[in-house]
Amino acid sequence: MHIDSIRNGLVIDHITAGKGMRIYELLGLGNLDCTVAIIKNSSSQKMGKKDIIKIDAEIDIDLDILGFVDPGITINVIKNGRLIEKKAVNLPETLTNVIKCKNPRCITSTEQELKHIFKLTDRENRVYRCLYCETKATE
Repeated sequence: MHIDSIRNGLVIDHITAGKGMRIYELLGLGNLDCTVAIIKNSSSQKMGKKDIIKIDAEIDIDLDILGFVDPGITINVIKNGRLIEKKAVNLPETLTNVIKCKNPRCITSTEQELKHIFKLTDRENRVYRCLYCETKATE
């Protein structure tokens, strides 16, 4: 299979196999008016299999979303067909409006304008808790 290279844009690489569509949805890539390629289960010497997303446009993306879904991702910035920058993402300390609190008694259930804010409480187990009610986040 051959996927063309991009001139100016981003390549989100080293996505754990099967997580590419979740990232596509969370970043709202379906709303873009440019070419977006999702490559699933690509062979990788390092990972065995991986997903890749190519975006043929210069856009800002939420690194917190990427770090939450898969902290091993790398982002390659392409300009004029050349790699100019490579970024690594990390597990974010705080998530704002990425996930929603599932607790029906949480203030975010009644106060719709409040932001859904989660704090990282256990880095090793990737546990986030609601800032308001301490409910553990579920993906």
